[in-house]
Amino acid sequence: MSAPLAAQDFTTPKPEKGRITGTVIDPNNDIVPGAATILAGPLLTDPRTVISDDNGFFEFNDLDPGTYTVSITAKGFANWTSAALTVKLGQYVILTGSVLKIPEAVTTVSVVYSPVEVAAEEVKIEEQQRVFGIIPNFYVAYDQNAAPLTAKLKFQLALKVSTDAVTIVGTGVLAAINQAGDIPNYPQGFKGYGQRVGAVAADSLSDIMIGGAILPSLLHQDPRYFYQGTGTNRSRVLHALSSPFICKGDNGRLQPNYSSVGGDLASAALSNTYYPESNRGAMQTFQNFIISTGERMLGGVLQEFVLPRLTRRAKNKS
Repeated sequence: MSAPLAAQDFTTPKPEKGRITGTVIDPNNDIVPGAATILAGPLLTDPRTVISDDNGFFEFNDLDPGTYTVSITAKGFANWTSAALTVKLGQYVILTGSVLKIPEAVTTVSVVYSPVEVAAEEVKIEEQQRVFGIIPNFYVAYDQNAAPLTAKLKFQLALKVSTDAVTIVGTGVLAAINQAGDIPNYPQGFKGYGQRVGAVAADSLSDIMIGGAILPSLLHQDPRYFYQGTGTNRSRVLHALSSPFICKGDNGRLQPNYSSVGGDLASAALSNTYYPESNRGAMQTFQNFIISTGERMLGGVLQEFVLPRLTRRAKNKS
């Protein structure tokens, strides 16, 4: 007699969970034993790791339905990670394509330039700066972090400005203007014009060499105007007007501009040796100094707001 219906076992067997298996090989299709095979996925609290056996085989079993990835690492090979694998209940997933590649050799070459080399390249660029592509505008650094100049570069820049063809032509033009204004008190005619040309050239050369090369080298100061270009107009105006009195030292810090002030004073004092008797004296020296300083202040404002738009600059290729 059969058992009562209620006593019979009608329990349905639970399906098996999923599995992922595979074999680790190299580009020559040779097996890779001892590879660390890591299984990760949102359903796992922690990644599971198995080591491929002597046949390169690995297996992850008892997996709940979901998405997983397999990562493989082995000594001497580049790491490999599979695409997302979807495992269903009772599914047996065989992972293919787990080919470990030899890592590519990466050689990094670090080229380190010394501050002297950087400054030399920057000066080459600055020596190409010209207003309207013609008038020299070499004493402007458009990079606030420009490398400090060596004494050699300071003299190089000063000589470049002093001997530029436009500077020489400008000397003749300014002498003609002074001739028309009868200043200094040289006679008229060719002799007086020649004397005025010499005076303008001496003024310019002494100011550039003393204030732009000699004193900056001795005092370790940078003779260039450092373009600000950002901030409020007020801050930029103050930066421009203060440039004859505040400069950047070779150590990168702001300091009193002894080079500029000293250069203007020395140039004004030297003019007493070649100006006519009526244009000499302490008062004339002081007036020439005030004029030079005022020109520097005006020049700073022009450098900050006008000349950058008119200056043709070479691009730094470094």
